[in-house]
Amino acid sequence: MPVSDDYFVYPKRGYGMDHERYAWSNLFERGPVALPGNARVALWVTPLLEWFPLNSPAKPFVAPGGLSMPYPDFRHYTNRDYGNRVGIFRIVELLRELSVKGSAFLNGAIAERYPYVVRHLVDAGFEIAGHGLDMGHVHHGGLSEADEAALVERALGLLRSVSGQEVRGWLSPGRAQSYLTPEILVRNDIAYCCDWANDDMPFEMKTKDGDLLAMPYAYETDDRVCLHDYHHTDADWLVQSKDRFDCLYREAAERGGRVMSIPLHAWVMGVPYRLGYVRELLEYILSHEGLWVATGAEIADLVRRQP
Repeated sequence: MPVSDDYFVYPKRGYGMDHERYAWSNLFERGPVALPGNARVALWVTPLLEWFPLNSPAKPFVAPGGLSMPYPDFRHYTNRDYGNRVGIFRIVELLRELSVKGSAFLNGAIAERYPYVVRHLVDAGFEIAGHGLDMGHVHHGGLSEADEAALVERALGLLRSVSGQEVRGWLSPGRAQSYLTPEILVRNDIAYCCDWANDDMPFEMKTKDGDLLAMPYAYETDDRVCLHDYHHTDADWLVQSKDRFDCLYREAAERGGRVMSIPLHAWVMGVPYRLGYVRELLEYILSHEGLWVATGAEIADLVRRQP
């Protein structure tokens, strides 16, 4: 049956993009960003800790990495929980050995169920950032504003209470947002958000309630995306991550500082046979001069201080 002409008409369509969250701009025509000590690249390592409820709903979608077998899916539940009881400690120990700090993105449920882990990360010098309430509560346009705001408030309340930190960064489960998510985050004192994958440098998003910095949180070289979605090998991830760094490092020589983020899901990269790849990547990056090892909040503050 043929569709009518208005099937192809989207009410928010206009010149440029289907939204007004930011102005289009060419990265290579923007003013350079100066990093501390004339560094070329800000190294931003971001371990993730996630909790997947055993009764996670399948609608409107299953969060990436979500349970996929009939209830009770203990196989995948326990595999994901491996990151919270084993993987994260292995990753933290490696980062401590290499004197690398970073920002740990946590579901609020981690603070509620594993407060020891949160305190361990704080003691190790990590910035704590929000990653939704849990992987069974995704953000989407079907949520009421009140319901979505309650999710954000509860997640941040748990993380702030246990960590004692301000918690200024945010990554939504599955990077999914509603049209109201940016405003809700601003109203909850979030300074930067990592959901969007459209740039290699921070940029300001437009919200009705204040400033929200979009941070260049790697998507293509996200460990889970690379290994689970694209079905690439661990060696592929290593090569792609090194190539990403090499490109950013070269560009920075002429165009100003760049940000190299390295997402590390504890249930993915915290297993014994993959940790060596993480070590090799970090040792390769650290062998270069002109690095600034930073947290997300430090990068956000620096960018906002510049003209």
